[in-house]
Amino acid sequence: MKTIFSPRQQEHQGQFEFYNGAVVEGYENTSRATFILSRIEEVGLGPVLAPRPQSLETAERIHTTAYVDFLASAWRLWREAGRMGTALPYAWPARGRYKDVAPDSIDALLGLYSIDASTGFVDGTWEAVNASHDSALTAADLIIEGEQACFALCRPPGHHAGTDFNGGYCFLNNAAIAAQRLLDAGASRVTILDIDYHHGNGTQEIFYERGDVQVISLHADPRNDYPFFAGYADERGSGNGEGYNLNIPLPDGTDWTQWERALEFALAGIRQFGPDVVIISLGVDTFEGDPISRFRLSHSHFPLIGARMAGLATKTLFVLEGGYAVEDVGVNVVGVLSGYEEATRR
Repeated sequence: MKTIFSPRQQEHQGQFEFYNGAVVEGYENTSRATFILSRIEEVGLGPVLAPRPQSLETAERIHTTAYVDFLASAWRLWREAGRMGTALPYAWPARGRYKDVAPDSIDALLGLYSIDASTGFVDGTWEAVNASHDSALTAADLIIEGEQACFALCRPPGHHAGTDFNGGYCFLNNAAIAAQRLLDAGASRVTILDIDYHHGNGTQEIFYERGDVQVISLHADPRNDYPFFAGYADERGSGNGEGYNLNIPLPDGTDWTQWERALEFALAGIRQFGPDVVIISLGVDTFEGDPISRFRLSHSHFPLIGARMAGLATKTLFVLEGGYAVEDVGVNVVGVLSGYEEATRR
């Protein structure tokens, strides 16, 4: 299996976030990609290729142009305001109680375009975000060109980013942008299956009223975990998208037996939808050792997940999302990919 990754994705580093009442070093850090790349080489998964340069045209079909422009300029605006450190918001507009205007202040812009204080900008953030976006689109192009499966090692991740907001370490929604590229190239239906511990609220928001992209998510119950305000089972889509959004929230302490049962339910929904391509939003923060999650999957379960994906017998694009037990993330991510590869060879 080919992996797409650019060293420029490591330029987003040294950022801080606000977590559990303290300012801490960002959990989403460069070590995640380093351990994954090391494991890919160790097991001989396949070549690691640089992404092809991509325009932002497809991204601007998913995100608003104003939002993309903000991402590209946020660090410059922060520095022009005389600031140092990590650019993080400290004020957000209250629901239904703010003017629909484009503010000038970088602090106002940070609050306008974010949903939390975990997704900070540093020198190099936009370069990394753009390269991560290029990796996702290049992987999608390889699927279009005939690859059965491909892995976009997207760092920063993307599934919490919506049409005009960032959050949860995510800036551009890589999986959503890849889905749009596949549709533009002739796919009639695409499924995004999100197996990250946290609900992919951005992906849901982007496709909620569309019937050409099915979005299915297995995740922690949002009553108790991030992103809190989306991911409930009664969110089924609306308009043309009604019935094409499926959320499967799971309780704290979910183990493999419970999680596998939910996965089988999700896979049955995918088979009924009949997509041309399945995109896996591949988060491995369901691992029992993850520092910010509360599920109990072990190393041995991740190859089984990959084998289940292979059973769909569709073209499959894996896009990296979360997973913060950094010394284990390579084993678990590559476990899924290797499990898929082994099952397809049987």
